Amino acid sequence: MDVVVFGAGSLGSLIGGLLARAHDVTLVGRDPHVQRVRERGLDIEGAVEATVTPEARLDPPESANLAVVCVKAFDTEAAADALADTDHDICLSVQNGMGNEELLADRLDATVLAGTCTYGAVLVEPGVVRCTGIGEVVLGAQNGGHDESADRVGAAFDDAGIVTTVGEDMPRRLWEKLAVNAGINATTALARVENGALLDGDANAVATDAGQEVARVARAEGVEIADSEAAAAVERVAEATAENTSSMQQDVLAERRTEVDAIGGYVVERARENGVSVPVNETLTRLFRAWERGRGVR
Repeated sequence: MDVVVFGAGSLGSLIGGLLARAHDVTLVGRDPHVQRVRERGLDIEGAVEATVTPEARLDPPESANLAVVCVKAFDTEAAADALADTDHDICLSVQNGMGNEELLADRLDATVLAGTCTYGAVLVEPGVVRCTGIGEVVLGAQNGGHDESADRVGAAFDDAGIVTTVGEDMPRRLWEKLAVNAGINATTALARVENGALLDGDANAVATDAGQEVARVARAEGVEIADSEAAAAVERVAEATAENTSSMQQDVLAERRTEVDAIGGYVVERARENGVSVPVNETLTRLFRAWERGRGVR
């Protein structure tokens, strides 16, 4: 399969690098990373070790069978604009936050699939990405049900050795992922702790409450997730990624803009529309927005 990965940061480089073991892959990112990959290939280290030679560009190629979108949620609109001028059969979002698939589907003449990814990734330096933990990619039709395009993409990911599940319940999986992100990302970034610190103590209480609030909003939106299921998902991911630095904490440490609007901000917005109280998510979101403004990145 001919694949373009739009957003070759940490996760995009890892996914693209893994796919390049079996497919023709083009990474779309920024210099100096793109230039380094062009010159010497991409080194994957950590839980997976490989050196691959995907193409690397600053702009997407004219066509591909599949576009995998890995940009930050606040860059989805720009990604959609760039991909709208190209020809792709299928587009898969593996981004954090909610609303990405809808935006892509509005702009692109392609089948848009929803996805989640629990692989851990850190871009160590230009041309080098570390896999900090082997997780799973789950993908499927954004509104649920069976989709032959999802089967096709799932088979391609399997061929590249990526742990993959094709799901028919993506709306529920996306809300569960939102509960995990709301609980883990914001809490670890504000407390400056690794994911494993959420397994007990004060941080555990904050993360659990945030995740359970998301479950209550999901139910108000017609997606059945029990509070206990959301809490269990937060704990399960925190345990599986105990040594990881969350993506939001990586952004904070680098003094970059975070994805708070597509995570906590989305929860707060939907909660208000449905009359659901989400005090933990509202507090975390306000604190992050204040931090972003103070750093001049908002």
